[in-house]
Amino acid sequence: MTNRVVITGLGVVAPNGVGLEAFTKALKDGVSGITFHQDLNDLNFSCQIGGIPQISDELKSKYFTNLQLRGFNSSGILYGCMAGVDAWKDAGFDVNEKSELDYDTGLIFGTGTSGVEKFREAIYKLDEGNVRRLGSTVVLQTMASGVSAYLSGMLGLGNQVTTNSSACTTGTEALLLGFDRIQNGKAKRMLVGSCSDHGPYVWGGFDAMRVMTYKHNATPQEGSRPMSETASGFVPGSGAGAIVIESLESALERGAKIYAEVLGGEVNSGGQRNGGTLTAPNPEAVKRCISVALENANVKNTEVDVINGHLTATSKDALEIQNWSEALNRRGQDFPYINSTKSLVGHCLAAAGAIECVASVIQLNEQFIAPNKNCEDLHPEIQKLVDRKRIPQKEYVYNFDVLAKASFGFGDVNACVLFKRFKE
Repeated sequence: MTNRVVITGLGVVAPNGVGLEAFTKALKDGVSGITFHQDLNDLNFSCQIGGIPQISDELKSKYFTNLQLRGFNSSGILYGCMAGVDAWKDAGFDVNEKSELDYDTGLIFGTGTSGVEKFREAIYKLDEGNVRRLGSTVVLQTMASGVSAYLSGMLGLGNQVTTNSSACTTGTEALLLGFDRIQNGKAKRMLVGSCSDHGPYVWGGFDAMRVMTYKHNATPQEGSRPMSETASGFVPGSGAGAIVIESLESALERGAKIYAEVLGGEVNSGGQRNGGTLTAPNPEAVKRCISVALENANVKNTEVDVINGHLTATSKDALEIQNWSEALNRRGQDFPYINSTKSLVGHCLAAAGAIECVASVIQLNEQFIAPNKNCEDLHPEIQKLVDRKRIPQKEYVYNFDVLAKASFGFGDVNACVLFKRFKE
């Protein structure tokens, strides 16, 4: 016997909404969180727009003490802790620093790079010979597992606590890693998710690669254009998403609200073969990831109602749609409805999968499909495969049961998870 796994808590810190209520409203209304940033202009970036969550000092103080915030300069950890605490509270648990250690609950929270701003600050102090002035939190703020270390201490979690890192696939992979642990009876609950820092020291490398758009600096909200013929590269974003998953038995026992069920999924790699590279997917591996995910979740190809795609607004969008079409053996009017959260928040890098999983669960729970922004000029190769009505451009109220969410990352790595409307 394996445990059924359900979602009982959600938290999100996104460029277009901080907290579930604001984020849900932004999804329904098609509100973009992408803005122009003068610091990127001053540093001669080609892409001078991006998505950064709006967080006041007053809001920070609700999660961290003044002592903790002194010298704190890691945006990713900040976002991750906020989203994680919110998900924990949303699941019906208290945050109490004197609580008993919870051996039944673990944490898998991913990131790409951690504390880049803090690391830069430390480098300057070291170069000036001020090693003694680095402060006591430099290590915690710059180590990859910093977000997990902070969160587990805030919540008192005693099961597995770790950080994963698989580029843009990180958040979706974290969810599936936590799912496996609960399904196999090694934990009752897992807090899973991912986060990403913001700013030029994270985004600069991508700008140098010329994979970010440079055509919309004057019109930032039009910049992120997944599935569009005029897409010219992704828009960088940042933030965090967090999800509490637990065994159905545990959730029912404590009377928890249940957002959705996690049916299963798959994580694999294309091995940078058959056209796959460090920055491009191996199509055969992507299709295999989707097909095996369906098999693991016991879902038929015809049962997928909605797809929340990876769809980054690069030249690979049409290939992704082709991969979905071939993996599901569906096209035209038979193709599932599909959307890309990145049209509203940009590409939040390591946080993308987690933020988009939260968006997927919200849509499934509230029975709507969020609009795709900026794809009124649908790419012609996509038009050949998908009926335009399957790519909504305004909120679409829809009665559906199964949503597939996939993420594909640098290094030719893939993850796909299947969510289902909960039914006992």
